[in-house]
Amino acid sequence: MRVLASKDYDQMSRRAAYIVAGQVLLNPRSVLGLPTGSTPQGLYRELVRLFQEGDLDFSEVTAFNLDEYLGLSRTDPQSYAWFMEENLFKFVNVPPERRHIPDGMATDPEGECARYERKIEAAGGIDLQILGLGREGHIGFNEPGVKFEKHTHLIRLTEGTIQANARFFSSPEQVPTRALTMGIKSIMGAKRIILLASGQEKADAVAAAVRGPVSPELPASILQLHPDVTFVVDGAASSKL
Repeated sequence: MRVLASKDYDQMSRRAAYIVAGQVLLNPRSVLGLPTGSTPQGLYRELVRLFQEGDLDFSEVTAFNLDEYLGLSRTDPQSYAWFMEENLFKFVNVPPERRHIPDGMATDPEGECARYERKIEAAGGIDLQILGLGREGHIGFNEPGVKFEKHTHLIRLTEGTIQANARFFSSPEQVPTRALTMGIKSIMGAKRIILLASGQEKADAVAAAVRGPVSPELPASILQLHPDVTFVVDGAASSKL
């Protein structure tokens, strides 16, 4: 495991973008695992800039999103499909047929999870998985206590996660209580992983994930067992290392 401590959010975002850009330049047909949330927005802005300047081409890239809320359609402004469109996909040339996001409106959520996992396998697995980090150490929507052996699955969100995501909604009551998410086993199957964390509120989780015991109570701690992981964090998030 490597830790790249950056002075601030902007430097963290640039460093992460250079890692992703290097992956795509070396392997134009890369399969990328993509997160949502406020932390990767700077990364996506940098990737858009590199694309617009002619330094990157995503025309052969395949993308799989980490998760999606159950009950939200792709056209809902609060959905992760909408987030990806507004923050990345509408600005770069990832072909629409290569953009994969779990179907939040699936009538058979468990079947949708199995279908999504098969698509990842059919694509040859994920070459570079990008992760954010929750305050409680969750990755994707894999909450504390999740089984490490799970693939893509349906999960009920904790009250802490609902409250943390409420800032994107009009009220906490509007936040969906369930989501489809890549499981820990899906994430650990990626060839390379980078994790982004920003802000003092993430410092405890970063320290525990890097140095603490490997435990389902802090899902990100499992990354200690992956052969190629890089934490890209800002100064505040790395302050307790």
